[in-house]
This record gives sequence, C-alpha cells and structure tokens, in this order.
Amino acid sequence: MNVSPDLVLLGGEILTVDRGFSVAQAVAVTAGTVTAVGGTDEVRALIGPRTEVVDLRGRTALPGINDSHLHGCAFGSTRPPLALDVGFPAVRSIADIQAAVKEAATRTRAGEWIRGNGWDPGYLAECTESRHAPGEGGRAEGGPGGRMPHRRDLDAVAPDHPVYLQDFSGHLTWVNSKALELAGITSRTPAPEGGVILTGADGEPSGLLAEGAQDLAQRYLPPFTRDDLERAIRSAVATLHREGITSYTEPGLGPGGTSLFAGAAGPSTLDVYADLARGGELAARVSVLLLLTGMGGSAAEIAEGLADAKPLEDVDPRVLRVLGVKLFADGIPPNKTAWTSEEYAGGGFGGLCVHGSADALRTRELTEMIRLAHVAGHQLGVHVTGDRAIDAVVDAFEAAQAEHPRDDPRHYVIHADLVGPQSLRKLARHGFGANMNPAIKWTIADLMDEMLGPERSAYQWPVRSAVAAGVPVTSSSDAPVTYPSWRQGVAAMMLRESKASGRPSGPEECVGLPDAIRAYTANAAWQDFAEDWKGSLEPGKVADITVLDGTITSLDPHDLPDTPIAMTVFDGRVVHASEGL
Repeated sequence: MNVSPDLVLLGGEILTVDRGFSVAQAVAVTAGTVTAVGGTDEVRALIGPRTEVVDLRGRTALPGINDSHLHGCAFGSTRPPLALDVGFPAVRSIADIQAAVKEAATRTRAGEWIRGNGWDPGYLAECTESRHAPGEGGRAEGGPGGRMPHRRDLDAVAPDHPVYLQDFSGHLTWVNSKALELAGITSRTPAPEGGVILTGADGEPSGLLAEGAQDLAQRYLPPFTRDDLERAIRSAVATLHREGITSYTEPGLGPGGTSLFAGAAGPSTLDVYADLARGGELAARVSVLLLLTGMGGSAAEIAEGLADAKPLEDVDPRVLRVLGVKLFADGIPPNKTAWTSEEYAGGGFGGLCVHGSADALRTRELTEMIRLAHVAGHQLGVHVTGDRAIDAVVDAFEAAQAEHPRDDPRHYVIHADLVGPQSLRKLARHGFGANMNPAIKWTIADLMDEMLGPERSAYQWPVRSAVAAGVPVTSSSDAPVTYPSWRQGVAAMMLRESKASGRPSGPEECVGLPDAIRAYTANAAWQDFAEDWKGSLEPGKVADITVLDGTITSLDPHDLPDTPIAMTVFDGRVVHASEGL
C-alpha cells in the first residue's frame, strides 16, 4: 500500500545540493525522510488526504543548515536571560553598555555578578579610532580621539556588583573594580602564561583581561547549574531553528572546557545534551568533539583523558554523537595566541603572538597528542590560527596516518585562517578538511589589515584556494564569536567585504553560490561522517529542510543576510514557520 507524504513543499526553488547541484521545484517528506524530489506536478500527484501542503511561491528550499563549529551551550549561556547582550547592534557605544549594566543592577542583588557578552571596541562609538589591539606591555592604547573600555565605566553604573563582560571573540574580558577586588587582581598580580592584565596610564589594571588572564576573574563567577545548562541549550536550539540551522558541531566539551565560556563547555554540558537526546527533547543533530585538556595541554593529559572517556549510551547517533577530539595547537607553552612564522605588521595577533622558527619541543608534543588521539580511532579537529601552527598540525596529521593507517579519519584544521598552498595540498591528498569562518572574516577584515598587513589579510581564510586544491571546506559561525547566520556566512564567502568599511578584502578568494552552500550542507555532513543520510535533499535522506523567504539564486548577495528564514523542518517536523508562509 502506498503511503501519502506527511509534508509536501511545492512551487519553489529546491536546491538539492546533490553531486550535480541540481535544482527541483518540489519535495515530499514521509515519516521524517525525503521520499520524492522533482517537478511540482510530479510531486503534487503524491498528495493524500492527510498531507500538509506548503506553496513556496518561488522561495528557495535547501538542506537543513549544518553549522560545523558552533558552541551551542555557550551561545545560549551568553544571551538573555543568562547574560546581557552587549554586542553590536544591540549596543553601539560604551554609554549603551553602561545603560544595560545599570538596568541589570536595579534587578540584581548587591554583591551578585552581572554577566554580559559580545562587545567589540571596533563598533563602540568611543573606540572607533582605537581598534588597535593591546601593546606588548599590556597597556590598552587607543588611537587618535578614541579609547578602550575601562573599569571606571562600569564602576559608575554598578559599584556594588562585580561585572564580567566578555568580548565577541572570547579573547578579552572587561570587568569593573568590584570584580578585580574579588579576584585579588592588582598592579602586582602576575599574569598567567599566555595572558595579559591590561593597565592604564597610571599602571593600574584597566579592567581588561586578555586570553588566559580572563580566568583570574572567571573562576569567581558562580558556576552554571544543570538547569542553567539545559536552559542555555534549549534557548540556543530555538534560536538556531529561527536561523534555519538543524545540525551543528559542539567543538569541545569535557574536562578541558571547565574554564571556557564560564564553564559552559565543561563535562556536565555533554551530560545535559545526552539527557535531552534520550528524552527526545533535543531538536537538532549535534556532533561533539571531546575537549580533554585546556588550551595547550600535553600528551600525558591526552592519554589520561582518552583512557577516562566513556561512550554515550542509549542515544540516537543521528541526534547526538561524539565524533572525536579537539586540540589547541595555538596555546601550547610557550606559545600565547598565534603560532606564526614571522612578525606581522602591527605586532601580529594583538601583540600576543610568538613568532619565529619552529619550536622543536612544542612540535614534538603536539605531534604526539595528535598521534595518540588518531591511534585511539578519533577524528581530530585542531584549533589553528597561525601559519606555522597550521603547517605543524597538517604535518602531524600526515605523520599519524603514515605510521598508523586508518580508513578515512577525516581530521580537519579548525579556523585554518592562514593555511598555505603546501598544507592545502597535503590536506587534499589525505582527504582531510578545513573548517573556516567567513563571518569572522567579514567582522574583522579591517582590523586584520592593521595586524597582519593588507596582503596577508586579503589571503586570510582562502576558501577559493582550498576548494581549488580539492580540500573539503566547511563553514561555521564559531558562535558566540559571531551570530549564527549562515546567510551572512554565504554572503561573506561570495563577497569578502568588510563589515566596518564595506571594502573588498581578497576578492580573488571569493567563491560562487554552490561552493558556499555546500560548505554549510553537504561538506558539513561529510565532516560528520553523515553524507549518506543528511546534507542534501535526495530520496532516503533525513527531512531536514531550510526555506529562505526569497529566491537565493536571483538575490544580490548583499541582500542575503537580511532575507528572513520562512520555515525550518527538522526530522520531518516544522519547527519554525513565519506568519507569511
């Protein structure tokens, strides 16, 4: 007996993202699976009395978006109600942030912490001439007419509350005097390895803590409860549905994440995900990388973490699955932020990078960490932000595979911002991938001109070169670093323009719509070892579908980021729909 579809979408532009990137007009869904894709009349003939029919009226439907590097719990925890939104465009000045903190203080008991997330000095009116990163000595210096945020700004509106505001990147935190007092941070406090306590002209802490120094204050924040973590995950998934996102990778949960995102990346988060999945309440497909050590770490810690890791039980692997291990190449002592081959214009990455020839000890330790995880059968996602780090990681991938051959391990470099031609060739040769962040490129292009020099900045995140080399490129938001808008990511890959100035930055690295869409769908499914059941709209694959409120092939890419999501379908169920559909 033929079973009629549960849902049919007709009269649209269906981007199947199959091997030929073919375009259809209609798609049918039955019991959570795509059962037909074709012309409108062909699929209309399948409609039965119980079929829900949606007339797309020319809108584009494509496979459910897969954000392949998104800190879901952290994203939820850095937004209301768990934290203030102090990012652009919610705020546009230090004065706006002061107003938000002042309002929060009126509803928070004295002595309790006020948290916030997302500020960026490049988009605060008082700082628009001071996008330069801190100098080597840790002093927060502004450009002509501009200044950096200061603890006194927060003292003026919340003198009785410790305030902790993390920037958009997760690399810089702004606190007030009360927080410094609770944390015991003074002008005599030594900064931890890889961190900087920024000071003002008077030599006193300015309230800005960079990199590892953030933990000096973060450790005094009240830990998230289990209910907080669950609320953060549920909030994140609801937001992702509104963005058309049905799958994402949690890039680092475990003991090494205890001090990251105020604890939102710790081992308890994976437990909460598992409980939601077992209860049928996780309405997204989540792939997880285990974070067994903090930034840096050692081979001994990796070996211990691998021995202690327990597999998930009684969980549908199409909903929640641990795929591998995350490592940090940048951050291995004595490195601080970026491991680069030479000094860059403007002092490299915020004046915090260590550059020069390869550090043999560091390279050996990293190579052994990668080897251990590879031998244990894990996929590896390794955080790399400098060219030297990328080369070292790719060489370590290659060495591990040569010494211990595995069938298609699909290791990949995370961020891969300055990956060079030789490393691209090696990645392609072994079927390894590169996970890139086009919306970050859009956000910081002008800043990178200052820090790296225009030529290197133009090459940063070389998507076209990677695609041409045969590397599977996946794209991601790295939320909460940027908001999880795949539309902004696709536009950034097609345009490579600066958010601040609008000028092109490396237009020779632009790609067309098919490559940009694949990076958020089929290639992301490949990264998840799931291309046989998700990532394209073909019969037999899961019915995860994103509907754009427009026709994407005829849109000016500049207009794409502001084009709404009309509908999101997860596992055959409509989980988001606009009123106009």
